[in-house]
Amino acid sequence: MRLDLYFAWRFLKTFLGLLLVFALIYLLLDMVDQFRKFESGSVGFMEVVHLTALNVPAGLYRILPLIVVFATLALILSLARSSELVVVRAAGRSGLRALISPILVAIVLGALTVAVFNPIVAATSKQYEILSSSFKGGAKSILSISGEELWLRQGGDDGQTVIRAEHANLDGTRLFAVTFLRFGLDGLPTDRIEAKYAVLLPGAWIATDAKRWQFTGTKNPERTAQKFDQLTIASDLTKNQIRDSFGTPASIAFWDLPAFIERLEHAGFSARQHRVWFHMQLALPVMFAAMVMIGAGFTMRPTRLGHTGIMVMSAILLGFAIFFIRNFAQILGENGQIPILMAAWAPPIAAILMTLGLLLHLEDG
Repeated sequence: MRLDLYFAWRFLKTFLGLLLVFALIYLLLDMVDQFRKFESGSVGFMEVVHLTALNVPAGLYRILPLIVVFATLALILSLARSSELVVVRAAGRSGLRALISPILVAIVLGALTVAVFNPIVAATSKQYEILSSSFKGGAKSILSISGEELWLRQGGDDGQTVIRAEHANLDGTRLFAVTFLRFGLDGLPTDRIEAKYAVLLPGAWIATDAKRWQFTGTKNPERTAQKFDQLTIASDLTKNQIRDSFGTPASIAFWDLPAFIERLEHAGFSARQHRVWFHMQLALPVMFAAMVMIGAGFTMRPTRLGHTGIMVMSAILLGFAIFFIRNFAQILGENGQIPILMAAWAPPIAAILMTLGLLLHLEDG
């Protein structure tokens, strides 16, 4: 038991040390990248530092599985260099038995990452998007989804228009039971339009079975209300703008994702991208365990057999390969090419089974 705690502590200390090193490196690189993103003189040094501090947690979150691989390699090589692995084997304990505590620590770290670090990353990512957009002069999100309806906002030379709908199609270009409330440049409402549904075409909404009430120039809007079989309403919105207004799934905290997915699907939008991300977060502790086994699979062998450098390089390459396969599976899952569960869980489980076979061969074969 004491030996297991020793290995667990060594792994945790190595992981935290490497995390700090990668954080400092990423901080410097991202700061240079932030200076390149904005025109000279548009933002000051402190604004760049603020943007970098908000963006670094998201960058570290993406590469955490790779840090786990490097931490495992550093731990195993350190134990081999001090002959502690030789002593462990001489005491009758196999390499697989010695790996249990680092694997458990990796699983706990993965769970804490999802439960605690993920909401922090989501908050900083959202603030980074808002702050970066404000510096670039871009608009904020034009779409909001409540529990029972969705809201859109569009601007124009003659004022703003707020759009409410009960639900929509998958890309938000067809709204049902829709209301348009238009405001003038003075901020006062000018007219209201209700329609059975509205379709977004380039440059305009086409509202079907519509009724319009004018609020200007009349004391009784209902008396002057007009009905139209079809009504064209100018719009500067595009399908891509509506889609991008959802933001990335990474900007939504893990604990808020189920409710957001439910609201998204109730509004008629596809939540597949968010479902894939949610399951990938659930699978992150398993991914951490897989990375520990990848790092150990090539380096637990006795150093007297030689080729240590080749084994370390093989572990690094396999770790990167699993990392990119996981990202590729995420893309396939979001596009509907493979099932969601396969996209999230297949890469880490396959990595565990593959490295488990390698470890069994080296230790007991």
